[in-house]
Amino acid sequence: MSSSDNQRLAASVVMIGFEGTRPNESVRELIRAGAAGAIFMRRNVTTPAATFALSTELRAIAGRPFLVSVDQEGGRVARLREGFTSLPSLRQIGQTKDPETARQMGQILGRECRAVGFDLDFAPVVDVDSNPQNPVIGDRSFGPDPTECARFGVAMILGLQQESIAACAKHFPGHGDTHLDSHLELPRVAHDLARLRAIELPPFRAAVQSGVATLMTAHVVIDALDPELPATLSSRTLPELRAEIGFEGVMISDDLEMAAISDRFSISEAAGRAVAAGCDLLLVCHRADRQWEAVEGLCRWAEKSAANHDRLRQASERVLRLAGKLAPSVAKSFEASALRRPDALAFAERFARDASHDPTERPPPDAA
Repeated sequence: MSSSDNQRLAASVVMIGFEGTRPNESVRELIRAGAAGAIFMRRNVTTPAATFALSTELRAIAGRPFLVSVDQEGGRVARLREGFTSLPSLRQIGQTKDPETARQMGQILGRECRAVGFDLDFAPVVDVDSNPQNPVIGDRSFGPDPTECARFGVAMILGLQQESIAACAKHFPGHGDTHLDSHLELPRVAHDLARLRAIELPPFRAAVQSGVATLMTAHVVIDALDPELPATLSSRTLPELRAEIGFEGVMISDDLEMAAISDRFSISEAAGRAVAAGCDLLLVCHRADRQWEAVEGLCRWAEKSAANHDRLRQASERVLRLAGKLAPSVAKSFEASALRRPDALAFAERFARDASHDPTERPPPDAA
């Protein structure tokens, strides 16, 4: 296989982020090289019409199925704001005790994301909110009960995917019981496997059984399986737990530029370790040089052995299958009528005066 073929194979498992509301030449070059897709942040979004135009432009550059994703959870993590329905936090949804509200919210999120050209939403969070000192999950979770997180998570997944938007249950295998933010530091989960199976894993198992398209990994050390490496990079933690819950869809790494990873590993090493561990799609959300470093690192890693090359091809095939499955449902024109529909506004109004949101909580940095 030629070096250009290897580069395209490596690029096909990398999802990029970028600055601004138009793709610069670096973005275009990465897409032409085979990048799997793009993640939009607040920095990329102005009006709904402009958001649709940008997603359409990126797909035109690719000339192939190309995933366009966003972190639109509701509550404080909402990249789409102006012109979109302002939806409640997942904590508020969980407090209703009615999973039908989660399904309805998933439908609203899915309808509005699809209207402006997205096909993948990094939602819902199904982490169990079991640690009041957690600085990054909190009201992004449905609550402290794993059974309820599973029920509500499944309902939201079904709502999203009913609208032809791939859902993403995160952050596998569980970021709820940590007191550090993996955007900034490397958290640990010190519990034994029995506790993980009772608390952290049930929502992910339920998500898989419901047919969720993707899972996102947590940059969290699971001491019971690998006390050295975060789950995203661990060839002990991720494969064992992925097999335990029976997930065969696309496993997506959280952003490899987050400090939990980038303070300890080069992007090239992290990329190879992540794919070896079972990640199929790698998020590199900010810098073009690091995105190219991930691609080049994967090329070198794949060339080390036939097994590595086969694993990279398996990851690429999973991503391509997902992109191809979603492509026919991508909006062909801007669907303004799908935004802020009366039923969506009425739904949001039910929660608008709910005092359960802690105004001192802030969104995590621009990463999923």
